[in-house]
Amino acid sequence: MIVVVAGVAGSGKTTVGELLAARLRWQFADADSFHPPANVAKMRAGVPLTDADRRPWLAAIVSWLADRSAAGQSAVVTCSALKRSYRDALLAAGRDVAMVFLVITEAQDERRVAGRQGHFFPGALVASQFAALEPPAADERVLQIPVGRPAGEVVDEIIERLGLQAV
Repeated sequence: MIVVVAGVAGSGKTTVGELLAARLRWQFADADSFHPPANVAKMRAGVPLTDADRRPWLAAIVSWLADRSAAGQSAVVTCSALKRSYRDALLAAGRDVAMVFLVITEAQDERRVAGRQGHFFPGALVASQFAALEPPAADERVLQIPVGRPAGEVVDEIIERLGLQAV
């Protein structure tokens, strides 16, 4: 199985994804590492990404997922997956791909992003994440998990609800 941990910037994707991968002893990849340098520079400058900016980034993540799926490997990857079309593309990368969307309020997210050190994503862009967000609909194959509690508890819920076995 491959688990995509999704949510707006600052929702805890990396923290939860790394912890989930460690508990399962699966490979981990962070979506930030798939961004081309131009995207990182744009965000660092406080400029929101467009769909056109996100297209090659999303394609790289989908390719990564498809490669792991075809090889029968288990893994965890993060991705904001803000729009339904992005989530559809990610889930179509392999039969064994599952998605967990971390649910957070804009106010919670603003506080989290403001407290981060050394990340290229500035707090000024939080509003753009929520403006672009198409929350997962009931008919999507997406498990929604609220945050605002310790990451370990979020991971426990993911493992339980997806029927996974921690090592």
